[in-house]
Amino acid sequence: MVVRLVLFDIDGTLLRTGGAGGKAFECTFASEFKIPRATEGLSFAGRTDTSLVGECFRQHRIEATPDNFRRFFDAYVFWLDHWLGQLDGGVCPGVNEFISNLERLPTPPLLGLLTGNIRLGAEIKLRHFGLWEVFESGAFGDDHEDRNRLALIAQRRGRQRLGGRLPGEHILVIGDTPLDIACANAINAKVLAVGTGGFSCEQLGTHRPTWVAENLLKITPSELCA
Repeated sequence: MVVRLVLFDIDGTLLRTGGAGGKAFECTFASEFKIPRATEGLSFAGRTDTSLVGECFRQHRIEATPDNFRRFFDAYVFWLDHWLGQLDGGVCPGVNEFISNLERLPTPPLLGLLTGNIRLGAEIKLRHFGLWEVFESGAFGDDHEDRNRLALIAQRRGRQRLGGRLPGEHILVIGDTPLDIACANAINAKVLAVGTGGFSCEQLGTHRPTWVAENLLKITPSELCA
């Protein structure tokens, strides 16, 4: 079936920030809540920002109130912008070419995001690397803390943009973690797993994605979207 919506993860799929997100988390907890090294031992891969903050709040016995979440994220976006300018990040291999080739397809799909980043965090990261304007739809970590629920939200928003039905078979999710594969499965979408994040192609393959590729130079949109 023809793919009408392509949903990209951000970190490890579209770009690498050099650890800016983790640094921003640590600086925010240190500056706002006086907790150094708050994220030690925490796995960020495929998680939503909201779930990560909630877990840190529980570990450090901080009340998980709306005010404390707001306080965290107000400071976090400042630190994120700061660290993006200090660290060595970049766009993942093949991303720009892959997006250009998607846009050249006879019937180009809608391009969207399916990310655990809060929306403003996603925008800050993607603007820094010149990619924000590419995407027209999506779901973000401040829409819901559960990644699988985000997939449903992204599907619904895509359907609203495109009009008509949008079953999962018409959606392609591209990500670099097992949690990206799981959220694609939650909406019965096709999924391309790429080995540009913290998991190898072999590790990703055990989770049975539709396709696995070392990076986006190794596969073309025409192979995926027909």
